[in-house]
Formats: sequence, structure tokens, C-alpha cells
Amino acid sequence: MVPPPRRTNEETAAQRAERLREERLRLPDAPGVYLFHDQRGKVIYVGKAKSLKKRVASHFVNPVRRGGRTLPQEADRIDTIAVSSETEALLLEANFIKQYQPAFNIRLRDDKSYPYLAVSLDEEYPRLYFTRERHRKTRRYFGPYSSARKVRETLDTLQKIFFIRSCTGQEPGRRSGSPCLDFHIKRCEAPCVGNVTPSEYRAGVMNAIKVLEGHVREVEGGIEQRMKEAAAAEEFETAALERNRLVALKSLSERQRIVSDNDETLDAIAVAVSGEDASVQVFQVRDGLLSDRQSFYLTGDDHQTPEDVATTFLVQYYRDTPLVPPLVLLTTDLPDRETVRLALEEIRGGRVEVRIPERGEKRRILDLAERNAHLALGQEKLRAQRKREQLTGALGDLQEALSLPTLPLRIECFDISTLMGTNTVASMVVFEGAEPKKSDYRRFNIKGLDEGQTDDFASMNEVLERRLNQYQRQSDRSPHDPSRDGSFATRPDLLVIDGGKGQLSAGLAALGPFIQEGVQVVSLAKRIEEVFVPGRSEPYVLGHDTPALQLLQRVRDEAHRFAITHHRQRRDKQLTESILDALPGVGPARKRLLITHFGSPDAVVSASRDALEAVPGLPAPVARAIHGALHGGRTRS
Repeated sequence: MVPPPRRTNEETAAQRAERLREERLRLPDAPGVYLFHDQRGKVIYVGKAKSLKKRVASHFVNPVRRGGRTLPQEADRIDTIAVSSETEALLLEANFIKQYQPAFNIRLRDDKSYPYLAVSLDEEYPRLYFTRERHRKTRRYFGPYSSARKVRETLDTLQKIFFIRSCTGQEPGRRSGSPCLDFHIKRCEAPCVGNVTPSEYRAGVMNAIKVLEGHVREVEGGIEQRMKEAAAAEEFETAALERNRLVALKSLSERQRIVSDNDETLDAIAVAVSGEDASVQVFQVRDGLLSDRQSFYLTGDDHQTPEDVATTFLVQYYRDTPLVPPLVLLTTDLPDRETVRLALEEIRGGRVEVRIPERGEKRRILDLAERNAHLALGQEKLRAQRKREQLTGALGDLQEALSLPTLPLRIECFDISTLMGTNTVASMVVFEGAEPKKSDYRRFNIKGLDEGQTDDFASMNEVLERRLNQYQRQSDRSPHDPSRDGSFATRPDLLVIDGGKGQLSAGLAALGPFIQEGVQVVSLAKRIEEVFVPGRSEPYVLGHDTPALQLLQRVRDEAHRFAITHHRQRRDKQLTESILDALPGVGPARKRLLITHFGSPDAVVSASRDALEAVPGLPAPVARAIHGALHGGRTRS
């Protein structure tokens, strides 16, 4: 990366613009990737370029705009990485977009986790299972799919056809050692009792993988051949079993509409764009069958075109998709289609064709995908509008219910978490427009209490005093000051305290200047959800089905979750540093090994001797010594 020049904290907008101009002049005229950073060092845009100097300069001539702000207005530093080819730049750009989620980039929204089918090929008797994660390199994943119900139906059918075990765990079978019901109803060959060899069992798993890859007709042919051979040999029971498997497989295939007479495997991708929003439809055709239809939503800038969205989507999508087809159909051509094609070939490890058909069966599939993309985008915009109306209505209801002078657009909520006076912490969560603004969440470690002392009132008083002090310090700083904390510098409209009258009184004592500036303060008691407000002897009791109370509950529950998470992290760290560091034979490497294996320090402390001895890479004498140290020398001989 090109290192940024040294600069002082105080810098005018003109000085910053001149500094960025000088940085641009020093950029190389070579292919690469560039990253725009804001004043806090956060990556806000990632791009690729044939010429870094020319491409970065273009952003200052025709700036990207998001939410009323332009990229040059937000940028504070530009880093570049020179690469050897445009293809390498395209793949590196996709990696950085996924890593940093820059605000000004076109990117897939991460508000939905898609279902996958996974095959545990690293096990002697592999399993086929449903999952929403795909982080294990030793597993084979298929998807993402659009419907969890469809995935579960496919899983059940494949287990039945190919006798794949449904039991969980690395080893097949139950603790009793006897086969389960699946064996008795002829849905499993009971590898748990040695009825089938690993190679015979794995052959069925590989056939299931072929079906998931789209080679359904090949597998159907094999089953039909075995059925005929069994019938010719007058092995009618075996022939009937193969017939039932064939019928089940054909039924699975017939759920998918035939779209092509050819046994082609391809993806048809269509894009619809409206302002900063875009919808992408992916029609997956496998062996001439429409196997799945996926819908994705992307956010970008107000200058984005269908070609921009398609280029960005293709690399981001196929980078995380297990199967890249040999043929990808697009509705419009791409300015750098050859670069995209080479990037897909590198991901696939084989030849990929990117085509824009103008007529025939493939054009009909694309037209269908394009109609669905426009329809999905319209439905998404309608849903977003309805959601905004609901959130605005909840804020209005809350203002009316509590007689607030203004609409509480920014709500801050504070909660205390402790366990018998240890590791006492507090949380501050922020909702803007009735939605969480997680970038403004803050955590506090309570400093004014002795270890073991429990005093919620004093803790709340301390954290609110610190919040007010931070506001007074941060609000005077320039928005261009890198040390300015925007969360603390912003004044809330409504401040919610988790608790009853006592916590509210503690808050009022600490928030005098805030209250003088018009900040409203309330507390929400958990028992019957009473809302206490200053100057009113009786609490408000809002209906449980009212949007006003539901919004307050969401804010309070989020503050509680955030505080509990911080408390557990501190407690685990304390346990790790105190108990685990004192164990015999345990250094940093073995400490990481134990926590990774058991999941937490608490689980290590409560583990049995057998469980410790079973930890891979941990010698048995060390495991016995650990157990003895944790349990006062009481070890089993």
C-alpha cells in the first residue's frame, strides 16, 4: 500500500482537499485496488482500476453519492494495492468489499442467511445435513437455496433414496449400540453395526452429490440399470427397492419445471435498478431443469447502472457459491466482460462462458428472470415503505403516550449487568428512527464500586455522569476531528433507563445539564412494564399490544443483551487469566486449545477427566493434572 502522509489533527476542508489531490498525483498508472478511508480510518469505498491514477481521479470529477453525502466529502485517506492483472484486482476488490462492507459500495445485503445442504466428507460415514453456515473447508456445501422448506424436503428425499444416515455426530449410531428405526424401515443400512462398508456407504453419498450438482439423469440411469439387472436375475425384492428409489428420485426432479430440452447447466442472471437499490434474480438450471430461483437485494449509489450492479454481483456471489456453472447468461453486456469471465474461471477452476442471448430458449429464461427482478424490486420498496410507516407510527404513539414535547427520533437506553458485584458493566444502545444504530453502541466498565459491592443506583449514576461528560467534551469538537466520537457528541431526544423509580432518580441527579437542554428521561421497570417519568407520582402503564410499549421493550431488551454480552466477555477473560493460567502444564497454546475445544473457560472448569483426556493434542498426563488442579486433587484412578 502507498503510505499516507503525516498530518495534524486540526485540518481545514481546503487543506484536506489539497492533501488528497497530492495523494492522487502520486498514484501509479497501473492496475490495482484502491480503498477510501474516512477520518476515523473506516473503509468507506473499495474499487478496482486498470489505471489507479485515472480511476481514483474520476471519483472527484463525478463523485459517488450516498444519503446526501459524496465520497470526496467523506474521504480522508486513499490506500492503493498494485496487482499484476485486472482479474486479480476484481477478485481482491470482492474480498475487501466482503471484509469491510463499505458504505459507498454496491454490496449484497447481509440481513438474511441463506440455507445450504452440507456433506461431511471428512467423516468415515459422511452425513448430509441442513445448515446456514459454510465455514468448514473439509465439508462440501450446496446452495444457497431460496427456501428452507425445500432444502429440508430435498434432504429427507436424498437420505431415503441413498440410505444416508440421519444420526448426528462424527460416528454413526446410538449409545445403545443397536440400529435405529431408519434401519428397520429400510431407510438406512446401519453402518453403526457394520452392515455396510465405508466404501459402499460412500458410493451412495457420492450419488447424492451428483444429484445436488444437477446430474440427476445420470443417477437415474444407474438406478434403472440395477433395477433391470435385479429383475432379470429374479431378485424381485431388490428390484422393487430400486424401483422405489427411482420413483422417489423422479418425483424430486418433477418438482422442478423443465425449461430446456438440452441437459444444460447454467445460471440466468437478471438485474433491476432503482436509485440506490437493486434486485438480482438468479435462475439456476441444472440438467435442463429449473432447480432453484434466488432473489438478492443490493445497495449502492445513485449513479449505479445495471452493468455496474451485475459486475459487482457476479464476483461477490460466485466467490461464496460452491458451484460456478460453465455457462452464465446475462441480460446486458458488461464493459469488462472478459475480465469478469476470467475471474469466474479462476473461481471455478475451469472454463466459463458469459453470454447475452438474443433469442431462443435461453432468452426466454432470461426474460422470465428479468420480469421477476423488477417485480421483486417493487415488492421490496413497498415493504421498506410500510416498515418506515410502522416505525414512524411507533415513534408518534410513544410521543403521545408519554406526552413528549418532540418526536423521539434518537433514543438511548442504559442497563447495568453484574453478578454478585463482580465485573459490573453498563451498556448504552442507540435507536434512530426506531431502528438500532449499532455503530453508536457503547460499553462502560463501572469503576466506582469495590469488587463484590452491588449498588445499581450508584452504577447507573456513574455511567450517566460519564455519558454527560463525554457529550460536553465531544460536542465542541469539529466534525472533521478524527478524535471526535459521533455517538457521544450527539444529544438524544429520549433517554431510557432500565429500572424503576430508584434508577430514574439516580439518572436525574446525574443528567441535570442534559435535562436543561430538553432531553427527556424515563425509566422502564420490568415487572409489569411500568414507565416512570419525572414529576409524575404514578407510572404510565401502556398496553402490551401498543407500538409505543413494544418499541420501548425492544430498546430495553437490546440494552440488556448488549450489557450481558459485555459482562460475560469480561468474566470469561477473568477466568481465563486467573484459573487457566495457573493450571499445571498449560501455556498460551494449550489454553487456546482448551477454550477452542470446550467453547468457554466455564466449560473447561466443569469438564470431566474423560472429557479432558479426549481433547486432541492434549497429553493424557497433562489432562489428569488439569483435572486434579481444578477439582482439588480428586481424580479417578
